[in-house]
Amino acid sequence: MPQAKTAISQVDAFTDRPFAGNPAAVCILSETASDRWMQAVAAEMNLSETAFLVSQADGYSLRWFTPAIEVNLCGHATLASAHVLWSEGHLPPEQEICFHTRSGLLTATLQNGWITLNFPAQPVTAIAAEPDLLRALRGAEPQFVGKNQTHYFVELASEQHVHLLQPDFALMQLLPTQGVIVTSQAEAAPVDFVSRYFAPAAGINEDPVTGSAHCALAPYWQKVLAKDDFLAHQISARGGVLQVRCVGDRVKISGQAVTVMRGDLLFDPLYDC
Repeated sequence: MPQAKTAISQVDAFTDRPFAGNPAAVCILSETASDRWMQAVAAEMNLSETAFLVSQADGYSLRWFTPAIEVNLCGHATLASAHVLWSEGHLPPEQEICFHTRSGLLTATLQNGWITLNFPAQPVTAIAAEPDLLRALRGAEPQFVGKNQTHYFVELASEQHVHLLQPDFALMQLLPTQGVIVTSQAEAAPVDFVSRYFAPAAGINEDPVTGSAHCALAPYWQKVLAKDDFLAHQISARGGVLQVRCVGDRVKISGQAVTVMRGDLLFDPLYDC
C-alpha cells in the first residue's frame, strides 16, 4: 500500500526555457532511502539522472542515479537540485549550497539567474585510438583520443563532424568506460567548443547536456585554445549552453534551469520495492 507522499520535481537544466536542455528529477528526502528504492524511482522517471537529497548540518548529501546505475558525478542534476532548493524556498538565494557526494564536496552559487557549480577537473590523457572505439564511432576520424577514469574523449575535425556522428550504441555499450565525450572547436563565435556525450553502458544512449563532461572538456580546451573561460554548446537534439571556467584543479560550470513539473511519489522510501 502507498505510504506518505514524497515530493519530486522535474527540471530542465542548462537552458532558460522549458523543453530544452537536460531534464532531471529532484527528490528531497527527510531521511536516507535504500539504494534499491532510489534506483527504482530513477528507472520509473526514466530520465538521464534522478537526484536524491537529504539535508544535513552543513548542507545536503546528494546522490545521482540513471535509469540503470548510480554515478559518481553529474552536473545537470546538481544544477537542477540547486535550482529546486532555491526556487522552492528551502534555502535563501544568497546562500551557497554545499553538496556532499561521491566526488567530494561540490558547491553551488546563484547570481543574476545563473547557477555556478564548483566541480573537480578531470583531465584526459592521450591514448592510441582503440579499434573497438573506432568501430563504435562508425568511421569517424579522430584528431585526438584521450581517456580519464570515467570516459573516452574524442576530438573530431569540425563541428559538422560532431553534429553528423551516428555511433553504434550496441558496440559502444561494450566499451570499458561509462561514456564517450566527442568534441570539436566551434564554427562561430561566441561559442568556443561544441560537444556530444554518449553513455549507453549507463542506460543513456545520448545525454542532452552533460555538466560533468565539461570537467574533462574545459582542461582540454584550456590547453588547445590557451584560455581559461569558455562558452560551450552541447549540440544534442535538445541542446544546452554552459559557461565554463578553469580555476586550478577545479572547473566552474554555470547554467540556467527551469522547473517544468512538480508532483508526489505515492510510494515513499519505506515502500519495499
